[in-house]
Amino acid sequence: MRVAIDGVGRIVIPKPMREELGIDGPTELELTASDGALELTVPDANARVEERDGLAVIVIDPPPPMIDPEEVRATIERVRR
Repeated sequence: MRVAIDGVGRIVIPKPMREELGIDGPTELELTASDGALELTVPDANARVEERDGLAVIVIDPPPPMIDPEEVRATIERVRR
């Protein structure tokens, strides 16, 4: 798919692609250049394992935003298609 880059370097990612990848709102993306190509990826979360009450727990910094049950249902339906 072809997209345009404006005078200050912004690229618009088409809505269907953002929806497919689960990208919304302000989101940080990783940009790399290799062999004349640009690649945008959603970076992995900064996470570590902590022990809490004798159990190993994954802690993400900063904490992700809370999602509501409707967002969970919509995501499940989107993935099932």
